[in-house]
Amino acid sequence: MDYSKIKEKMEKTINAYTEKLGEIRAGRANPAVLNKIRIDYYGVPTPINQVAAISVPEARLIVIQPWDISCLKDIEKAILTSDIGINPNNDGKVIRLNFPELTEERRKDLVKEIRKIAEEARVSIRGARRDGLDEFKAMQKNSEITEDELKIAENEVQKLTDSKIEEIDKILSNKELDIMSI
Repeated sequence: MDYSKIKEKMEKTINAYTEKLGEIRAGRANPAVLNKIRIDYYGVPTPINQVAAISVPEARLIVIQPWDISCLKDIEKAILTSDIGINPNNDGKVIRLNFPELTEERRKDLVKEIRKIAEEARVSIRGARRDGLDEFKAMQKNSEITEDELKIAENEVQKLTDSKIEEIDKILSNKELDIMSI
């Protein structure tokens, strides 16, 4: 029995989940919040990290230093129009993003948000399980595998599903602790 396709789908789900969590602004300066922001660089939508050096000199500060000073205004405009909720400070050479301290209410909202993202990831994992089981059931129907082999496959896929959901839950609890302890 080949479970690699199911496992691969589940791994991709977990990778996408951790990437989404990295983009959530949790009070600390995290350059990942800039990943989705693009600027118009000579007619090509370009990620900020490809036109500037991004550094985190302090826990609540990101400094963006463009290699081409002429795109400084474009970077500032892109950050302002994005939904990260931070106003850039432009001094003519670099852009500074100051991350404010999170309020208790904002922390609770962030926890709700990451729990929702975790549930979406769990649903996706269960979808991969369902697809795999449907495939095995079709194989059994076509007499490619026996009923006993189908039961073994169902158990193995369920074990894989349980371990991946446990992994999601562990990542979620770590992120919740991170948000609530900042």
